[in-house]
Amino acid sequence: MKRIAIIGTTYPFRGGLAVFNERLAKELQDMGHEVDIYTFSLQYPNFLFPGETQYSSDPRPPDLHIKEAVNSVNPFNWVKVGHMLNEKEYDWVLFKFWLPFMGPCFGTIARLAKRNGKTQVVTILDNVIPHEKRIGDRAFTRYYISSSDAFIAMSRSVLEDLRQFTDTPRAQYIPHPIYDNFGELVSKEEARKWLGVTQEEKLLLFFGIIRKYKGLDLLIEAMADPRIRDQQIRLIVAGEYYADQSYYEDLIDQHQVRDSLILKPEFISNEEVKYYFCGADMVVQPYKTATQSGISQMAYHFERPMLVTKVGGLPEIVPDGVVGYVTEVDVEAIVQAILNFYDENKEAAFTANVREEKKRFEWSVMAEGVIG
Repeated sequence: MKRIAIIGTTYPFRGGLAVFNERLAKELQDMGHEVDIYTFSLQYPNFLFPGETQYSSDPRPPDLHIKEAVNSVNPFNWVKVGHMLNEKEYDWVLFKFWLPFMGPCFGTIARLAKRNGKTQVVTILDNVIPHEKRIGDRAFTRYYISSSDAFIAMSRSVLEDLRQFTDTPRAQYIPHPIYDNFGELVSKEEARKWLGVTQEEKLLLFFGIIRKYKGLDLLIEAMADPRIRDQQIRLIVAGEYYADQSYYEDLIDQHQVRDSLILKPEFISNEEVKYYFCGADMVVQPYKTATQSGISQMAYHFERPMLVTKVGGLPEIVPDGVVGYVTEVDVEAIVQAILNFYDENKEAAFTANVREEKKRFEWSVMAEGVIG
């Protein structure tokens, strides 16, 4: 048995980072390890947070040892937490690193935690190079990277980016596991009744936080294509805006596609996620840049075909022509893939392949990589 500390976002905060860390903690506990989670007392100052709220409305996850301890902007707190971890002499201290902003906080805590000569620091990397760049990114990232003993990258492109900061041999690629935290599958019939759409409709899904790099503007333009209109294909857009909502609203009106869209511009609770995925024919991720995506792993869990663009690690996760499509970052390419999906009746074949392909993404693989 190992004693492990996870440092990062979990309850009472919401979102994909919290879901990932909580699920990993559960897997490690199920393997017989002792796991403590040190989440944030303050994750972002409110003026830096682009959404409506950072906090979850879901119940506290059972059987997880969560302490609200880390203040991301208070150096005195970083020292306090680092010394606390040092004294507890964990075998492993695990960080999920996704944003240079966290570099000074995490890097200081990591350095202090391992001064005991026993603790090893392991980092799971979402990104090394951020999608949206800011002054100081490289310095903050370098500070953190130099504090970690080993790395797990969830896409090969992130593993390559890591080489800009370290040549350590203790770095490996393990794909993002399936997000199976959102409940069991429901039938398409049940999901569509909940969504309030008919069983016969052709229905696509764009899901998750809306940022510029995720390419929703490309998909809105694709929905305006006359060939898409002729087939009366509809699109659900479900997720909170972290970008300028008025830009997308204007684009919808400009292309006159509002009648083809079902808009849910809000954070989708864990209990509701299954209805959006299970009710859709295909999940579309028209990203302009990417590393890996938790949305793909949610689609795998709910056994939905996918359309992704040829960026970052997405083609590693979604084999083209097997579980869906990998297209260029181009409106016409996206349109052609959508048309092929419906014209060739690909849903059944892709769904069967998703059921097989999803076996690659077990949580046990990630957990064993952390402690290996």
